[in-house]
Amino acid sequence: MANETFTSEVTSITGYEVSAKVRDFDVTLDEPVTSAGTNKGMNPIEALLTALGSCQVMTAKGFAKAKGINLNNIRVNVDGVIDLDGFLGKNPDAKIGFSKLISTFYIDADNTDEEIQNFVDFINATCPVHDTIENTPEFETKIAVFE
Repeated sequence: MANETFTSEVTSITGYEVSAKVRDFDVTLDEPVTSAGTNKGMNPIEALLTALGSCQVMTAKGFAKAKGINLNNIRVNVDGVIDLDGFLGKNPDAKIGFSKLISTFYIDADNTDEEIQNFVDFINATCPVHDTIENTPEFETKIAVFE
């Protein structure tokens, strides 16, 4: 199967505000005022939580019928536990990123508890964002001349 490359271009605007361009969409990310930002958008770690929950919901909706799930409605809340002292350099032993991610599925479906549990297991095994976080991809960093 052929690989496909997805691209996001992120450009600094002012302060911590950035513009992210993907396909035909522009998204603003920023930090809250309490973190010296201007609160014009979610911050990157909030965007990661949002990406995970969105992917889980979309995966559920895309596969429900094929999996025999009579899905009426779904919501996923994603919580991330992070020790900011690691990022801020206050504790060199603290993990810099999330140490735990908790997805809470709210599913309204005409199915048994066992069928719903099996479906949630399938969602987590099939969701590309979940897989990317759980199975770290190879990273490559390049430096180029600013255009």
